[in-house]
Amino acid sequence: MKAFKLFFLAMICGLTAIGQTKPPKASLDTLPEVEMPPINHSVFSEGEYLKFVLHYGIIDAGEAELVVKKSPKKFEGREAYHIVGTGRSVGAFNWFFKVRDRYETYLDKDGVFPWEFVRDIREGGYEKKENYQFFQHKAAVKTHKGDTFAIPKYSQDMLSSFYYARTLDFTGIQKDQIFTIPTFVDEEVYPLKIRYLGKETIELRNGTYRCLKFVPVVQEGRIFEDDEDMTVWITDDGNRIPVLAKAKVLVGSIKMELVEYDNLANPIAKVD
Repeated sequence: MKAFKLFFLAMICGLTAIGQTKPPKASLDTLPEVEMPPINHSVFSEGEYLKFVLHYGIIDAGEAELVVKKSPKKFEGREAYHIVGTGRSVGAFNWFFKVRDRYETYLDKDGVFPWEFVRDIREGGYEKKENYQFFQHKAAVKTHKGDTFAIPKYSQDMLSSFYYARTLDFTGIQKDQIFTIPTFVDEEVYPLKIRYLGKETIELRNGTYRCLKFVPVVQEGRIFEDDEDMTVWITDDGNRIPVLAKAKVLVGSIKMELVEYDNLANPIAKVD
């Protein structure tokens, strides 16, 4: 069931990476102010709902949901979205590896970066809770342990990186072009990268979609040994939502696909 965790995060982020670095500890009092420019986009908005199903072979093994809500609180006087991602095992998988994961991010409406990140996961006998407070105006983050780190400007968290990635400018995108997003995960900075492979039309259980195809870059200048070992497809439209992620494993294959959506900001690239 490590596959469940991998693909829940893959569909949230559309990304994975290695080559992480430990950021330096810092004091907020000594860090300079950082500008927070807006990102003009119409990719998602309040009310958006996405649901995915994880398959192992022909078996449905888990579900993941993403919901965009209005934040009940402001940060530095700025409005935010409260985005919640949940993942759970289903059916027979609950008998031997029960998964109940919850991720939350408070995402700045204008800057599309996080102010707060909450992680509460239960996977079999393993449990983990995290709470990160981001100080984007200082390029810093404070963890639930009380440590403060200096991080790259506009760094993302596990969940917010998915929404930020959707706002990237794909105008004139070229095959093999790589996009990089600095992300703070487990008290380290990850340079999350995706490589563009081209356009493709794919058929899923709930329809056919025109898509942009990406693979994760796992270290500098290199992707998986086989480009198709892990692949993510996002809609070729104004929403840019992931509709499918799949990978080869030692025995068989696993994939995660979009099964429901609601309140999208734009018409979806679905073929009639």
